[in-house]
Formats: sequence, structure tokens, C-alpha cells
Amino acid sequence: MSYALLGLLSLVVIVLVSTFARKLGVAAPLILVVVGIVCSFLPGLPPVDFPPELILTLVLPPILYSAAVTVPLVDFRRNLKAITGLSVLLVIVSAVLSGLLFWWLFPELSLPAAIALGAVISPTDAVAATSIGKRLGLPPRLVTVLEGEGLVNDASALVLLRSAVAATAGAVSLWQVVGDFAFAVAAAILVGLAVGYLTVWFRSKLDNPILNTTISFAVPFLAYAPAEAINASGVLAVVVAGLVTGHRSAKYFSAQDRITERINWRTVQFVLENGVFLLMGLELKSLIEQVLDDDLGVDDAVFIGLLATVLLIVVRILFVIPLIALLRRDQRKAEHTEARLKGMRQTLEQWEVSDERSKRGLRRLRRFLTRRQADVEFLRTEGLGWKGGAVLAWSGMRGVVTLAAAQSLPQSFPYRPQLILVAFTVAVVTLLVQGSTLPLLIRRLGIVGTSVDADRVELAGLLSEIGELGASTLDSPDLRQDNGERFDPAVIELVRQDSRLASEAVTELAATDSVGPHEQRRALRLKVLRAERAALLDARSTGTYSSRITEHAAHMLDLEESRLSQLDNGTDDH
Repeated sequence: MSYALLGLLSLVVIVLVSTFARKLGVAAPLILVVVGIVCSFLPGLPPVDFPPELILTLVLPPILYSAAVTVPLVDFRRNLKAITGLSVLLVIVSAVLSGLLFWWLFPELSLPAAIALGAVISPTDAVAATSIGKRLGLPPRLVTVLEGEGLVNDASALVLLRSAVAATAGAVSLWQVVGDFAFAVAAAILVGLAVGYLTVWFRSKLDNPILNTTISFAVPFLAYAPAEAINASGVLAVVVAGLVTGHRSAKYFSAQDRITERINWRTVQFVLENGVFLLMGLELKSLIEQVLDDDLGVDDAVFIGLLATVLLIVVRILFVIPLIALLRRDQRKAEHTEARLKGMRQTLEQWEVSDERSKRGLRRLRRFLTRRQADVEFLRTEGLGWKGGAVLAWSGMRGVVTLAAAQSLPQSFPYRPQLILVAFTVAVVTLLVQGSTLPLLIRRLGIVGTSVDADRVELAGLLSEIGELGASTLDSPDLRQDNGERFDPAVIELVRQDSRLASEAVTELAATDSVGPHEQRRALRLKVLRAERAALLDARSTGTYSSRITEHAAHMLDLEESRLSQLDNGTDDH
């Protein structure tokens, strides 16, 4: 079987498994790992031994970038304490403690080499956890923390791995390791910021969605390559560039740019994320064959992997307990801070200044207080309790980065085939055991996210606010056409009605179960659009109009139907 045919079959398997996984209520990555393991033992299937450096340099950057651009920077900032604790401190603690375990169990393994393996098995893969969480309706803050942890902990683990491998080659002091780690993080942040800002600026000058999206495919590697060249964390640079791009795209990219990029990157993310889980399973047979040729057997390596899995689970639980206590303390402090901020804001509202410079400074101060007040309100109303902590503690699934990093261990390491199998065991067991039981834990704890009605009320408020500000343009005395003439009053009134349609339709849905006039208007317009599409297809089949005209008309109908259908999809469709 050729690798081209194997790749084609893999795509078919990914699509089929993802389709049935939704119906079964199981995360697709879990099924794909099992399917891969089964397929690896099928006769006639060539041994799969994918180069680990390709995963780390060609597959991981776009996966992390596609995830980072969808994470709101505001949410990432508000959860920075939890994300940093889980993705940096927990990774270091897990690496050191599991490294001590390996140092004790493998007699010929040096302590730096053992910690290197500990770094390999320390980062979690949030794909399975977040897919389960979103499907079961976990609170948005909990999902954000899991996503943020999955974005950053790969960088922490790979930097720690590099430092540990360097320590095996010679005497390296603890302060050198700390210094290298700090430099790798700081330099990566600077590279990511530079690449993010520069590429957004450059792409904003391209008046073509295709060219814009094409350049976006290069952004992860533009951040990764220079960071790695200066011994910084290429992975962290990619994440920072993705966060910057996602945050600034709303201001600098056109609507068509954002729509095109979002669809293309969601497709790339779907194929790569699911493909790497299938790859994990397919590589099992070749890993076992490598261990069979050595003295230490498969059973011993798997047993050590199980011990390491238990240790990692216990360490994560013990780490999450004080983390949740710290976050709950922040929540209590927020309740006291909120009243003080309200008083400060009321005082500022009464201030009056005359010169323009002071007015600008006052506006900035008011804006800062508004943002700070929103942050405090977020901490007060969306705190992470002990039930959320239990979900965090049990969401320690490992993924393909663990396996790829293990395969990147130097050939000079003793027990290298066994170490790779240990890492594989940790990844597969955590995925299958924790991933399959996480939905049951969520249901037993009774954790629920924001309700649909609450989301509709908030969405209606936002649409009403921006709608009023947008409609104020229609009342401007300076409102003119490009040729300098005034707009027809009837046209102005039509535009005013259109701007109110979405917000009032959502308000009607949130206020009552009955269908109000604006929602009826939206639903009726969708029916008309579908009838128009049927007529368009009939005109296309008869050839009455030229193909370029029918395609243009179809695109216009697509855009309007997509806009009107957003209310049917809810607030989670993005």
C-alpha cells in the first residue's frame, strides 16, 4: 500500500469517525486512537514511522496557531494566572517528579535524561478535553483555561526538554537552566508580537481574501523559524502571533477576509488535529517492534508507563487544589473591589475639563476603569469552584506532542525504545481512560455553562448598543453620498430598519417563547431566499444567464443567508 493511498484512506477515516463520534457522543480523538491501534496490526499495512521533527516543525505550529487565533485575548488575559500555573508551574513540577521516578526505575538513566522524559510526558493536549467540554456545555471560563493550558504547556515542556537534553551532554548549573528558560520565553514573546503585528499590518494592505488567507498559512512558520534560530521557544512564538492576529483581525481585516480565513483554518485544524491522533495509534506496532529487539521488554515499559500515568494524575490533582483555592480568593477580593471601582467611576463622571489634552486623558482613565470593572465583574460572576476544579484535575490527557517529543530524544539515551513506549503508554492511557470518563464526571457533578436564554439576553444587549451607535450615523447633518448629495429619507429609514432587525429579533427570542414580528420577518426572508435560490438553480440549469452572472448572484444569496442564519446557530458557532 502506497503512502499516498494511506493518506487518502486516513482522510476518509477521519471524516467518518468524526461523523459517528457526534452521534455516539464520544470525542473523535479517542475513537481515532483506537482505530489507529487496530489498523496498525492489519496485514499489508506498511509500518508507520513518521519523522518526529516533522510533527514538531510542520504540524504543531499550524495546529497551535489555528487554536490561538480563536481564543479571545481578553479571556486569555483574565485567566492568565490559572493558565500560567497549569502550563508552566505544573509542567515543571510534573517533569521533575516523574523524572525522579524514571531515574529510580531505569538504573542506567542519568537524572537529566530522566527529567527529559518527564518533560516529554508533562504537557497535556486540550483537544479532547475542550471538544468534550464544548459539547457538554462547560462554563466558558473553564473551556478557556483548558484551551490556554493546551496552547502554552507545549512550549514549557519543549523548552524544559531542550535544557534537560543539553544537561546530559555536560555540566550545566541550575541557574543556567533557569536563565535559558527565561530567555526562551521572553525572546519567544517578542518574536511572536513582532510577527503578529507585522503580518497583520501587511495583510491589511492586501485587498484580496485569497491572498490574505494564503499569507496566513505562512504566519505560524514565520514565527516559529526565527524563534528557534535564536534558541527561543518557537511554539510559544506561534501562540503569541496567533493571539495577536486573532485580536487585531477584527479591526484591520475586511469581513470577507475574516470569513475566508476562519473557514480555511478550521478545516486545517480539523484535519491536522484529528490526523495526529490517528497517527498515534498507527505508530504502536512499530514502537513495539523496536522494544522487542532490546533487553527490557514491552510489559516492563508499559508497566512503568502506567506508574507514570498514576503519578501524573495524582500530581495534577494535588496542584489544582491550591490553584482553585487561590482563584476563589481572587473571587472574594473582586466582590470588595467592585464597590470601590463603581465609586471611582461615578466620581470621574462628574469631572469636567476644558482643554483637549485633559479630555483625552480623562477618556483614557474612564476607559481603563470600565475595563477594570468588567474584569472584576468577570471574576465575581464566573468564578471557578471546586466542581470546575475537579474537571480541571481530570482533564490531563496527553497527545501527539508527547509521542513526537519522545521520538526526538537523542539516540545516545539508554533505553530509548522503552522510553518512547513509556511516553506512548502515558498518552494513550490518559486519552482513553480520562477522556472516556470525563463526560461522566461532568454529568455527575452537574456542571452547566451559561444558558441559551442568558446568552440571548446578553447578545441582544450588545447588538442593541452597537446598533444605536451605528444608527446615530444616520442622524448626522453631514451625512452625504459620495457625490455630495443628500440621501433619500426613505432610504435612510430602510437602513435604520435593517440595523434594528437583528437586535430586535434576538430580543424577542430572549423575552418570550412566542415569535415576534422581527423574528417572523427574519424567518420569512430566509424562506424567500431559499425560494430565490431554487429559481437561481433553475435559471442556471437552463443556461438563460451567463455563468459568471449566476455565480455572482449565488454569492450574494450566500452572504445574506449566512448573516440571517447566525441567530439559528447560537452564540457558540464561530
